[in-house]
Amino acid sequence: MEGLSITKLLVIGALIVLLFGTNKLRSLGGDLGAAIKGFKKAMNSDEPTAQKTQTEEPVAPQVTEHHKD
Repeated sequence: MEGLSITKLLVIGALIVLLFGTNKLRSLGGDLGAAIKGFKKAMNSDEPTAQKTQTEEPVAPQVTEHHKD
């Protein structure tokens, strides 16, 4: 097997367009793009939280003594 050539990729692309139609492919591409964007946003917002927990030192609770008079 020689692999995938440009002509084979074009034929596969044409078959996909014929099977699903351009409107369905456009909406599918938009949904996929939104999902990837959301995933990247979640990963980026997760990193500072993970770094914060690793670099912060644990805070010990303060103990106050009460004297009985």
